[in-house]
Amino acid sequence: MASPIVARITLPERARRGEVVTIRVLVRHPMERAIDAPGLTPLPRKILHSMRVTYAGAEVFRAELSQGITANPYIEFTTLAVETGDLVFEWEEDGGATYRREARLVVT
Repeated sequence: MASPIVARITLPERARRGEVVTIRVLVRHPMERAIDAPGLTPLPRKILHSMRVTYAGAEVFRAELSQGITANPYIEFTTLAVETGDLVFEWEEDGGATYRREARLVVT
């Protein structure tokens, strides 16, 4: 798993069971495209192409991203608070790198 990604994940500190909660994610990710000077060969792009979020063992959000929005994507979605647990955020980048972050939702 690669590490050069910073994700700001915003969600309520607490939610009531059955409440719809808003999750906001801002990812700081370099979208690089460079040329290898000696051979003038393009180096692989570092573009996030997918994002997946699971909560309480179930997928609650999935997005297929494109180069037009992946330099520092901001994504907002809602989910239903069912139980206290971790939201697991996973991003995949061209070239096979995978990034993972977690945030805890406390349900009362």
